[in-house]
Amino acid sequence: MPEQRPEAAGTEFTSAEPTPCRVVVCRDCCCGTPKVTGVDHDRQLARLAEEVPVRVSDCLDVCEHANVIVVQPSAAARATGARPVWLGLVNDPDATEDVVGWVKAGGPGVAPCPDILDLYVFTAPRRAR
Repeated sequence: MPEQRPEAAGTEFTSAEPTPCRVVVCRDCCCGTPKVTGVDHDRQLARLAEEVPVRVSDCLDVCEHANVIVVQPSAAARATGARPVWLGLVNDPDATEDVVGWVKAGGPGVAPCPDILDLYVFTAPRRAR
């Protein structure tokens, strides 16, 4: 399925380039809602979409980690063994910028995860792996 940007939901776009690193942003029952206070959820999503390929997901079933962002490796990096990195409690604009920077640098399997993002990494639930 081709990537979709939130501002163009339902509009598919394709590229001759290989699939890049991308992010999946949980937005459902907890993530992206007033249950997580003090966060401009719309701005967070817009900021990510300004810079990197984004898919919006329904509940990823890890509500205790809201807001959740999964950084998926590029197809080439996945072929060499890179795996998605799950980030939780991404509720700060600086953390969002760190995610943007890492994804633009290539993400999992291409660029090392910034030390600061290690604070947000958690193990994906078994059913999601």
